[in-house]
Amino acid sequence: MVKTHLKMWAVFVSFFIIVFVVNNKYTNRFTETLASVSIETNGSSNELIKTIEKEAPKYEVAPKDAHIDSVWKAIPGYNGLKVDIKASYNKMKDSGKFNKDKLVFKQVPPKVHLSDLPPTPVYRGVSDKKMVAFTINVAWGNEYLPKMLEVLKKHHAGATFFLEGRWVKDNPTLAQLIKHANQEIGNHSYSHPDMANLTTQAINLQLIKTNSIIEATTKEKVKWFAPPSGSYRDDVIKEAARLGLGTIMWTADTIDWQRPSREILINRVMKKLENGTIVLMHPTSPTSDSLDELLTKIEKTGRKVVNISTLLSENRE
Repeated sequence: MVKTHLKMWAVFVSFFIIVFVVNNKYTNRFTETLASVSIETNGSSNELIKTIEKEAPKYEVAPKDAHIDSVWKAIPGYNGLKVDIKASYNKMKDSGKFNKDKLVFKQVPPKVHLSDLPPTPVYRGVSDKKMVAFTINVAWGNEYLPKMLEVLKKHHAGATFFLEGRWVKDNPTLAQLIKHANQEIGNHSYSHPDMANLTTQAINLQLIKTNSIIEATTKEKVKWFAPPSGSYRDDVIKEAARLGLGTIMWTADTIDWQRPSREILINRVMKKLENGTIVLMHPTSPTSDSLDELLTKIEKTGRKVVNISTLLSENRE
């Protein structure tokens, strides 16, 4: 009987020690590394592992949660960086010495994502990314689209084309041309109404009809909505979100529908250009004529022009 009790106590104590050691915050990282890295059992290898673990926090970057800004509304999250101990060790093991230039990182997602926020419009991306997005609202201007697509292709630039549903119905070939040019397509309502003045039922109809015709014509599932003239009320944003659509506004407006000169249009964009800027434009003569120069100027700032999905992605560059 005594032996049985002793065995039970021994098992209990052993279990307690194992749990304490495994869950101890000071041993977690090292035990994870030993479990994932096949290394020689000599002292120098263990020392290199310990050095990498010790130095890693100096080079790691915490992720940023998505949040609602008082001015810019919904701001997406941004991945952090964590040192990959196994991969870093494998790059350094031949020399046996720590080298910060050989550190390998893996991305760490934030805890709060854009989709976790209450329905809120997006006016810009994160300032950490050296990217800007072009949004091109299309309800007319057919004659300018082919040239604009060619210029975007020349610069390896992306854009999100927000298409009016009625326009897609009347111009399926052009809608398919945009899709085949590997440009993103979004929802710009069906008949370009003032969305802020519609009933909830009418809002729903505008969005669903447009999604349906875009998906039937281009086979692309729509993720983003740009309200005509930027007009909305809370019900518009909520109804779009209920249908799985994020609402996109802009940071810099070309006001190209007023037919400005090339110099004025470019200046309007460049004076507001910074990381995360969303540029609004339409297929017009001044936009078509100035697009090549505008892209060249943006490229010279070290920024890449992308579509909305890329800009708002949590992935680092």
